[in-house]
Amino acid sequence: MDTEEENLCTCPVDRALTLVGDRWSMLVLRDLDRGLTRYDQLRTSLGIAPNILASRLAALTQAGLLEKRQYSARPPRFEYVLTDSGRDFIPALAVLGAWGRKHRGGGTLSRLIDAETGVEIEPVVIDAVSGAPIGTRPLALVMPE
Repeated sequence: MDTEEENLCTCPVDRALTLVGDRWSMLVLRDLDRGLTRYDQLRTSLGIAPNILASRLAALTQAGLLEKRQYSARPPRFEYVLTDSGRDFIPALAVLGAWGRKHRGGGTLSRLIDAETGVEIEPVVIDAVSGAPIGTRPLALVMPE
């Protein structure tokens, strides 16, 4: 979606999915949050084709979710780190993972734990105004005028 199209789109979900709505983009963000920052680490972890990984890294960098940093001059080598925008997306991945565990579970699944306590987390989304968990009260989508 180019900037002109994005300006016409009033739905923030649509805008977000334009950037991160494919499987590989979300898995790249997940692995970066796990501390895998180098191309080869990501490729090995994800089992992703090189052209697809390069494309996703470039798109996520251009969108401002990642920063590309050089860590070696000879040969030139780069790593990718989450920006503030990328880190802001991680809670959405945690909630998506919890949904997948609940509704698409079966077999042996990975678990998301608090790295300091070792306790499995149970992510929820809370409305900061009412304090109510999202999904427990009716919501309405208000379109701009």
